[in-house]
Amino acid sequence: MQKAQAIAVPSDCILAPLYRNADLVDAYAVQLPAGASDDLVALARAGFERQVWWIRALMGVRDTVMATVGVKSSRAIAIAAAARGPVIGFFPLLSSSAGELVMGEDDRHLDFRLAIQLRAGAAGGKELVAVTVVHCHNLVGRAYLAAITPFHRVIARASLEQAARRSV
Repeated sequence: MQKAQAIAVPSDCILAPLYRNADLVDAYAVQLPAGASDDLVALARAGFERQVWWIRALMGVRDTVMATVGVKSSRAIAIAAAARGPVIGFFPLLSSSAGELVMGEDDRHLDFRLAIQLRAGAAGGKELVAVTVVHCHNLVGRAYLAAITPFHRVIARASLEQAARRSV
């Protein structure tokens, strides 16, 4: 099983114009196994839905703690987003093309975007890439981002690895 690795943020990502002045910009990639699906929505769902127990537990802690400062829970984000359109995990799907999906949410404390790309990988294989961009609006957003960034990095890689495992 391939491990997801940090990579340089792709210049061809639809989120590239948002990189400037972002409070967080990162990207991770995982090599998909031979025979993996080309269905980007299915790959994103494989990675970001039905998360492993420890990610669900971390999200529960996040939701509980952040409720004390009025930040939307992941469940509230998902419910509101589902009323507007498609959702992957709890992320509202904002746009979709053949090779890239964009998910995200705007809140009073920060704006969050996640792009998922499917692109050619090493030796003729396929690679799944996740790009995250966050713009904070206030002290709550900056404090929140500082607290969750180490967890975000682990969860982003684990989600890509889960997508790769479930892709065939």
